[in-house]
Amino acid sequence: MASNVFGVWDYVIMGLTMVASIVIGVYFRFSGGKQKTNEEYLLADRNQSILPVAVSLMASFMSAITLLGVSSENYYYGMQFVVINVSHLLATPIACYLYLPVFFKLQKTSTYEYLELRFGPRIRMLASLTYTLQMVLYNGIVLYAPAIVLESVTGLDRLISILVVGLVCTFYSTLGGMKAVLFTDLLQSLLMFGAVFTIVIFSSIQLGGFDKIFIIANEGGRLDFNNFSLDPTERHTWWSLMIGGAITYLSLYAVNHTQVQRLMTVSTLKRSQNCLWWSWPILFTLGVTTCTSGLGMYAVYRYCDPLMDNKISSIDQLMPYYVVDAMRDVSGLAGLFVAGIFSASLSTISAACNALAAVTLTDYVSRWCTIRPSYVMWLTKLAACAFGLIFLALAFLAEYLGGVLQAALTIFGAVGGPLLGVFTLGMFTTYATEMGASIGLITGMMMTLWMSFGGPRPPLTKLPLSTEGCAYNGTLNVFPESDPDDYFYLYRVSYMWTSPLGFVWVLVVGSAVSALWRQQQPWERAGRKHPDPALFTPPLAARLRAAAQHKTDVQSELLTYNGDK
Repeated sequence: MASNVFGVWDYVIMGLTMVASIVIGVYFRFSGGKQKTNEEYLLADRNQSILPVAVSLMASFMSAITLLGVSSENYYYGMQFVVINVSHLLATPIACYLYLPVFFKLQKTSTYEYLELRFGPRIRMLASLTYTLQMVLYNGIVLYAPAIVLESVTGLDRLISILVVGLVCTFYSTLGGMKAVLFTDLLQSLLMFGAVFTIVIFSSIQLGGFDKIFIIANEGGRLDFNNFSLDPTERHTWWSLMIGGAITYLSLYAVNHTQVQRLMTVSTLKRSQNCLWWSWPILFTLGVTTCTSGLGMYAVYRYCDPLMDNKISSIDQLMPYYVVDAMRDVSGLAGLFVAGIFSASLSTISAACNALAAVTLTDYVSRWCTIRPSYVMWLTKLAACAFGLIFLALAFLAEYLGGVLQAALTIFGAVGGPLLGVFTLGMFTTYATEMGASIGLITGMMMTLWMSFGGPRPPLTKLPLSTEGCAYNGTLNVFPESDPDDYFYLYRVSYMWTSPLGFVWVLVVGSAVSALWRQQQPWERAGRKHPDPALFTPPLAARLRAAAQHKTDVQSELLTYNGDK
């Protein structure tokens, strides 16, 4: 199946992409403050424009795995998944006005410093270690998976893919810091859009018009948006996509350190909120275009599915296969597509290098060691470089540790809901204690990981496919069918409910343990009667300030009365 379809112009486009990323890193290393302070290196001097930050928020978690997966999702299971973009819009104001103000007012380098201020040091360390393990495993697979897919379809050696992406990314993110990451994300996002738009445009030309994509997709049952079922075992419904999508979005854009760090790179809270608002239409456009690309490929292959015809071995190979099959005669298009896939990996990995460097220095090194100020900057850069090399090593080891690393994608989803629950307990309640939050987080992750990894699980049911137009080669894939009722109920629950269940579990268990097992709050241990309103979401903070002011006024009146008497 694999064949080398790359010509001179394909290699030129890929080479220019990598060179441009390196040049941006070098430029920011020797311009401005020359990356001599952590304020510049990790937070870009907190004076960035809205556009690069908004684009970077989208690019940080729109990895190559997402591009390849979402397109094949729409091909094999229909376009119902696009509804998730509506949930992102509904969740954006929640992130903007209830969570973000807390982080922005505190102006901490690590998001997890908040947890120590609100609860104590143990929950901060637990959450920070969870985040670090989550990001390391996830970015190992982000680097490895696209390389395998591209090699299997295009013939591009996986060693070249992993080395080029890993080394280039480590170089420019280590050298240029957050500024380099933001502006390379801008370039790489354009290439991601270019890759996906190329699929849509080319399939439209093949079919004789853009409208033919949707006409054929509708005939094939790919445009059914009427699943309002309340059954949690159905993979995608309006309820699972709206609720699950909103909780997943909040776990990424409201409390995840990688995103919060980007939102700290602008000068005011209003600008930070604008970054989050502007990131939604960018994310929406790429998401809808990627979904449409999947429908375009379905319309082209409606009479001869590549998976059933044994042209590909997994659905993630669909998009690269289409590029090889349909675009091989157009010089440069394959290179543009691969540059877009590489860019999706670069943007995700560079974001992780910088974010993990901040967490490592703030939550671990500075906590356990006394460091001279002159060494802090070098140690931060060393940490960023080290994480890039760790991702590279994991990508090379993935062939031998495949089962472990493939699980990283599931871990990423499974821990997001419980972590969001911990931050929500802290910001929205005054009664939650460190013990309650810790037990809630640990048990919540145990439950979501059990739901995610437990098995056996029923095979997914694909929408109707056809091979009537295939040239018969003696073998066709046959997808097994089974009765879902034969499987344990919890293993049949849609993956979209994992984060919401983990989120609710932490809120319920954390509240119950806090009520039954009373602990002193940090402000009580410090000898203060009232909590600091800055640690709570704005509506609750306003109530706390009003209550404190009322008590002060009452005490003043009593003192005045006693004095007059």
